[in-house]
Amino acid sequence: MKRELVLTTSRIDEATLLEQRTMSRGMGAVVCFVGVVRVDEAGQAIAALEYETFQPMAQHQFARLFDELEKRWPVESVRLVHRLGVVPVNEPSLWVEIIAPHRGEAFAACQFLIDEMKRVVPIWKKPVAYTSLTTPQ
Repeated sequence: MKRELVLTTSRIDEATLLEQRTMSRGMGAVVCFVGVVRVDEAGQAIAALEYETFQPMAQHQFARLFDELEKRWPVESVRLVHRLGVVPVNEPSLWVEIIAPHRGEAFAACQFLIDEMKRVVPIWKKPVAYTSLTTPQ
């Protein structure tokens, strides 16, 4: 299984990620998920979320999740990009792509990866409040 993990402070460029997709002829499903920062966190309006991580442990945990994903489903490829630092409202903080022979496998693998990532990968988010210079969108 091909694996790609990117933890970055740069904006997630979906168009470039799609252009870089490679897959074999036997694959019939591509599932992409984009997690976008919402305008509220725990009922409070926010301007952004700030993400931080301990990268060596995050990379270790993602490797374990990718191993488990590979054992459970016939996935050809997994690519995951998680943005770190301050991510404004309406911008992506997470992009995931799963390529598999069939849609059921691709959807299940993607759901598993996101759920388990939130459970075991040390990525923390902190709301960034509006200031007097910003207004809710």
